[in-house]
Amino acid sequence: MPRVVFTPAMQRHVKCPPVDVAGTTVREVLDAAFAIHPSARSYVLDDQSHVRKHVSIFCDGRMVRDRTRLAEAVSDDSQILIVPALSGG
Repeated sequence: MPRVVFTPAMQRHVKCPPVDVAGTTVREVLDAAFAIHPSARSYVLDDQSHVRKHVSIFCDGRMVRDRTRLAEAVSDDSQILIVPALSGG
C-alpha cells in the first residue's frame, strides 16, 4: 500500500503519523489518509480541494505538479511526502 508521510513541521500543527492506505492516484491516497487524519486535510487542501500554496507534495521523490487534480499514478510501494513550504526573509 502507498504510504503517506507528514513531515515533523506539519505534525507540529496537527497529529498525523504516517499511514499506509489504498489508492491508485495521489488524490485517492490523500483522501484515504485524510479519512484517518481528518484534521490534516485543511492544512494540506483548501476549500476547493486544491493543494494550498504553502504546501508541497512529493510522490516517490518527485514534486507533484498538478496541484488541482492530483491525478499522478502511484504504486503499492509509493511514498507520498507532505511538506509545508519554507519561507524566509
